[in-house]
Amino acid sequence: MPFKIAFTLLTLLTISTLSGCAAVAVGTVATTGVAVVHDRRTTGTIIEDQSIEIKALKTLYGVDKIRINTHVNATSYNSILLLTGEAPTESLRNDISNRLRQIPKVRKVHNEILIAAPSSLVSRSSDSLITSKAKVALFKLNSIKGFDPTRVKIVSENGVVYLLGLLRQSEIAPVVDTVRRVGGVQRVVKLFEVID
Repeated sequence: MPFKIAFTLLTLLTISTLSGCAAVAVGTVATTGVAVVHDRRTTGTIIEDQSIEIKALKTLYGVDKIRINTHVNATSYNSILLLTGEAPTESLRNDISNRLRQIPKVRKVHNEILIAAPSSLVSRSSDSLITSKAKVALFKLNSIKGFDPTRVKIVSENGVVYLLGLLRQSEIAPVVDTVRRVGGVQRVVKLFEVID
């Protein structure tokens, strides 16, 4: 009798795990399909950026001293990795950057990790709100012909807003000015790549 129960539980666990993987795979493909329509990156680069972020998360959560002592976010855009968050020491900050720099296909790392204790949940919620408000503000920016606000990747950390994307020179200043006026934004850091 115990064998039948164990077999049934194992079968159910396997089915639910496979179903979860299928849902994640389908969700990733659907999200990628929508992103490709508006994005200036190639489909392969979009998928590579997602892969870089997954590998970075694996490192951030797989190394105990990093997982326990820090709060770090890794955002990849066009194979450029932005690191934000907090680490208690310069040594740990550099260790994180060095580990993530080794991820295949990463062209450059912007290490914006602050030397500080991990931020509070309240601070992180505030940053999420700032990011949302900045995205909405960009949708109201209609003075630039052909501008698509979904081409701007926005990351907020401790009131600092990091802007990534492939933009034309004429798009950068209006985007930065719009985001600067969003409530709660303390500083804007431009990490755009300029295209023709």
